[in-house]
Amino acid sequence: MEMLGFLIVFPLVAALLLLFARNDTARGAIVGVSAAIIGAAVLLLCFSNIGTAGVYFQFESTVIDGICTIASVLIGACILAYAIRYKNVWAGILASVQLVASLVFDFGFAGSVKVPYGLCFDSLSLLMAFIIGIIGSAICVYALGYMKDFQAEHPDEKDRRPIFFAIMFMFLSAMFVIVFSNNMVWMFTGWEVTTLCSFLLIGYTKTEEAIHNAFRQIIMNIAGGLGFIAALYYSAIAMGTLSFADFLQIGIWSPALVVFPVTCLAFAGITKAAQMPFHTWLLGAMVAPTPTSALLHSSTMVKAGVFLLVKLAPVFALTLAPALMVILVGGITFCLASFIAISQSNAKRVLAYSTIANLGLIVACAGVGTPEAVWAASFLVLFHAIAKSLLFLCVGTAEHHIGSRDIEDMDLLFERMPKLARLMMLGIMVMFVAPFGMLISKWATLTSFIDTHQIALILLLAFGSGATFMFWAKWLGKLAGIATCSDNVEGTVHKSEWIAVYLMAGLVFGCCALLPVISQNVVQPYIYGVYGYVQDAVSNDILWITSILSVAVFIVLFAGVGRSSKSKHVDIYLAGVSVNNDQRVFRNSMSKEAVATSRNWYMADIFGEDKIAPIGVVACAIIIVIAFALSVSTMSVLF
Repeated sequence: MEMLGFLIVFPLVAALLLLFARNDTARGAIVGVSAAIIGAAVLLLCFSNIGTAGVYFQFESTVIDGICTIASVLIGACILAYAIRYKNVWAGILASVQLVASLVFDFGFAGSVKVPYGLCFDSLSLLMAFIIGIIGSAICVYALGYMKDFQAEHPDEKDRRPIFFAIMFMFLSAMFVIVFSNNMVWMFTGWEVTTLCSFLLIGYTKTEEAIHNAFRQIIMNIAGGLGFIAALYYSAIAMGTLSFADFLQIGIWSPALVVFPVTCLAFAGITKAAQMPFHTWLLGAMVAPTPTSALLHSSTMVKAGVFLLVKLAPVFALTLAPALMVILVGGITFCLASFIAISQSNAKRVLAYSTIANLGLIVACAGVGTPEAVWAASFLVLFHAIAKSLLFLCVGTAEHHIGSRDIEDMDLLFERMPKLARLMMLGIMVMFVAPFGMLISKWATLTSFIDTHQIALILLLAFGSGATFMFWAKWLGKLAGIATCSDNVEGTVHKSEWIAVYLMAGLVFGCCALLPVISQNVVQPYIYGVYGYVQDAVSNDILWITSILSVAVFIVLFAGVGRSSKSKHVDIYLAGVSVNNDQRVFRNSMSKEAVATSRNWYMADIFGEDKIAPIGVVACAIIIVIAFALSVSTMSVLF
């Protein structure tokens, strides 16, 4: 229990110190040491409790309850202050409603419901803690060099990096609160702190676009927070408990009793996981500096949503309304977001839509609720977090050194930034190419859908996966194609950026190589603890084969790195008589001069956002409304 408390409190201490660190040396020391300590503590916790089915600590505290109440007031006051300052009516209304609802609940109902076991962890919590502590901390280290360049590019802007790094570490603390809390009130407090921190990080630059997108995020996530509060009211009044473990047990034994609160919690998870019709807040987060995007998309904000949904998976398997909502919203989001990604040439928007799509697949797995689906969801969470973090960091570094984040400007990246290009290619391959873990997880997803006869999900997965292959392959082709030589600009990349990027690459290698070990010692124990039996979607023999093949691919991709600083260059072959190699001009078969170009096909007129997104928004909104209507009717029958 002391370790859990340390992981929650220590990032807050680091955040406080960073508020007063005004120079790069002090800031770098605090961030580096703090990240190392958090990472070491997480590794110690994970390895000392590997294979656990669940550990609960008898811990209740009126002091922490009071802190949660104070936090609710401060969060509401902060959002209200910004809403008044920027004249955003909806944010002000929703923040006021949430604040009043939280205070009424804290003083009127929460005090009479005791939760003796306030803290807990299981293997899924440890997996999440690993993602938060290792990947989240590495992103903070990466931000040191990135934000230094960012500030240099905006010399007229006030240096707000102390606040930026403080919020980043506060984010980590809030995520630890979510994954280690059995007390649902404490979990909700961590949930809302991540919402506020995301709001502040997205609006960091204070441009009109950043402020607009930050308010979009806060409005959508407060709506989800109100769903969480509704579940707390119901659980305390109708079920007499605020223990999440007890809530799940009651749901398993009496599914009809929990249909309404589970629907509310599922709605909260869907908004936090940026599923349609709430996906636009995550797209808007792209205006923030790259470390913010990486943190929101990989290890924190969106993972809080899918974590809650995966924890609810056993109940989804027994309840109709919330299960259908989660399955259909997740499946539709996966398919449509994958198609929209085809039309994007901005690398960060490709990553954003890929994130939304993959989160949809995890959400759909949680809705199916079988052991095989939970197995698939767990690995999707892990590999998505690592690979997407690697890609975001690579794109951020490339943007600062080639002056663009457009995929079409990455033709010569293999020459200009050879190490970074290989690492970016690795991240892309992990997302969609065999034998890497992401594709194995999708295979497991397909197996779970087939076993449960989810015909609609099978079709959505098939078409969505086809679209996934197309948009990743286009990007990978741009990186792999070399047309001419160019100057290497990697020498100016900050050491902090290389440390984080190489750590992500190492994690990718380790998780792919140890895929069967992770399955046997982390994922299977969680499934056994929840369901009482284990049923793998993919056999252990296949996992070992993919593990060995993954190592072979790593060797091929990186074997030549660092061997020689001299490269052999040959003239470009232009399929005709060359006129100007540097400009790629040649004389074609008609004796006319032509320019050799390579550009991907984006088909915006077919797969553009304005064509596809409205379909998903309307369909998913209707599904959510129907699910709530069914859950309310079930509740009215019970009472």
